[in-house]
Amino acid sequence: MELLLKNKDGLIWDISGIATDISWKTSRSGKPAALELTLVNSGIYQHPKFAIHNGDILQFRRDNVNVFYGFVFSLDTGASQEIKLTAYDQVRYLLGNGSYVLQNVTASELITKIAKDYGLQTGVLDSAGYKIPSLIEDNKKLLDIIMGAIGSELQFNGQLLAFYDDFGKLTLRKPQAMLLNIILGAGHLLYDYSLKKSIDDDTYNTIFLYKDNEETGKREFFPVTDQENVARWGLLQLYQKADDKANAAQIQEKAANLLKLHNREKLSLSVQAIGDIRVRAGSFIYVLLEDFDTQVFLVDQCSHKITGGEHTMSLDIKVV
Repeated sequence: MELLLKNKDGLIWDISGIATDISWKTSRSGKPAALELTLVNSGIYQHPKFAIHNGDILQFRRDNVNVFYGFVFSLDTGASQEIKLTAYDQVRYLLGNGSYVLQNVTASELITKIAKDYGLQTGVLDSAGYKIPSLIEDNKKLLDIIMGAIGSELQFNGQLLAFYDDFGKLTLRKPQAMLLNIILGAGHLLYDYSLKKSIDDDTYNTIFLYKDNEETGKREFFPVTDQENVARWGLLQLYQKADDKANAAQIQEKAANLLKLHNREKLSLSVQAIGDIRVRAGSFIYVLLEDFDTQVFLVDQCSHKITGGEHTMSLDIKVV
């Protein structure tokens, strides 16, 4: 394990020997990755110039994997001579608000522009195919603007892109790049789980997109439905306004994509497993349980904990 602290004076400290209770948390959307740990302060062998300040860089590697590169945002000290430290990656700087008016822009192009405007570093940005005809966002959280564009790629092209900070560089990857050769199941890392099947949240068997025709003064509807699932579950309807600039074929295609995305029982798992540091939110992993055949799940939330020689992870995962 490598855990380095870099301060603004150019000094680099290896703190792996005094760090305990390391926790690395990632979320697929809406949050920066966080690294939390406890340091033993004022040890007998501690260098007199050793100090930690908010804004210092924290770099974490384990098992030859680049795990985290971020910045100290919180220091908690007390009489116990311990320092509880919280650092966030570059995504933290996207929690501020901004305004953008853009036309015919893809999610990857939007990330490039926002990163340039706010002095953030970018890495691999896989090209998104859907061009948003008109993007108008006023005084909105930058991360929400980006996630909205990524959501458009899913709705119109059926492609779930992963956006995250990869060791100091904002990254956008296609699903195939996020698939890990990892199997969770009996005898494969996993030691506890809870399974949920639901049609109560984000499940729809009927899609109604509508558009107001300015020429005729009438509202046009673009319905798509699965009668078999309506008979099984009852009518679960998503009623949504279509893009004003989209034509009938584009709206109908979006409706079909939305039905494909939402017209199914939601299968989600919360699992406790032996840690594999390669797993992060946005990864795809294989799951093998008696309840269903082996299939690929998306990691929605991921929390790694390293205490002494023990490494475990808690995952919220789901089928997409």
